[in-house]
Amino acid sequence: MLLSLSTWKEIENYLESSKGIILPIGSTEQHGPMGMIGTDAICPEKIATEISERNGVLVAPTISYGMSQHHLEFPGSVTLRPTTLIAVIKDIIYSLIHHGFTHLFFLNGHGGNITPLGSAFSEVYSEYSLAGKQCPVFCTAVSWYEGKKLREANDKHFKKGSGSHATPGEISLSFHAHPEAIKSAKPDPEIAPSGGFRDAHDFKASYPDGRIGSNSSLASKEIGAELCEAAIKDVIKRYHAFLEK
Repeated sequence: MLLSLSTWKEIENYLESSKGIILPIGSTEQHGPMGMIGTDAICPEKIATEISERNGVLVAPTISYGMSQHHLEFPGSVTLRPTTLIAVIKDIIYSLIHHGFTHLFFLNGHGGNITPLGSAFSEVYSEYSLAGKQCPVFCTAVSWYEGKKLREANDKHFKKGSGSHATPGEISLSFHAHPEAIKSAKPDPEIAPSGGFRDAHDFKASYPDGRIGSNSSLASKEIGAELCEAAIKDVIKRYHAFLEK
């Protein structure tokens, strides 16, 4: 059940049986020579949509912009300031609180979102505490790529070259979601360098083709289908456990 394709009466009826919702969140940023710019939003959206179809869970529209300042030297990348992202997340939370949702499950696809998500949750909780009121909502952020089954499937296919950005795993999943948009490129070097970064200029200087520690050419839509199934199992288990709070 997708919020964007539902009527307000359908949402009213949904709330009679469930107060939980999944909110995919990603980013719009480069993913190397063969990765789609929307990869970090496409992956959690695909997983959440499959969960919705199979389990009847309500899924909100994907938040496709994230905190991606370090990718801005690559054309097409778009970022929100951390403070902007925090404000957006808070406004979404307060809107859903207003309608009676009590369990907000943010399914994340981008590492740069983790700190702003946690800060947004803390601000919401703090505002209720400072007002002497009990907060009516539980919020959590779960990154789709961290589950046990997903990690096992990823390790099976990518013993070398998994890396931390423009990974063959996330690119495989995006290919599974959008086979019509599959790209190809020969990476040079085959496995990109690894390390840290500070800002956009530092990132581009250290990782000129946009990859970090990865060999994106290992990606395939067939592997993506397997990773998607593994992630679905991980995420739905976490979601059901979250609803028990």
